[in-house]
Amino acid sequence: MFAVVRTGGKQYRVATDDKILVEKIDGEAGTSVQLETLMFGDAGAITTGGSVTAEIVAQTKGDKVIIFKKRRRHNYRRKNGHRQQLTVLKITSVG
Repeated sequence: MFAVVRTGGKQYRVATDDKILVEKIDGEAGTSVQLETLMFGDAGAITTGGSVTAEIVAQTKGDKVIIFKKRRRHNYRRKNGHRQQLTVLKITSVG
């Protein structure tokens, strides 16, 4: 049994007890959240609807992405870094 959910502008295929990294969702660890369900599949039959419940495991940050800009022959160099805030979700129920 699986479902396709949408959160943070991305879609994820999930099943019960899966752990997924998604863009930041407000809430503390242990909080339960409801995810928007696009599709629901069971034994070859695909339907719309259903509900997916997940539990927030942790709030974390992704790997650092370095942004380096340079213009030749103008002594122009800029270096920035960015770490995306992420949420670890554990899928508790699909159905």
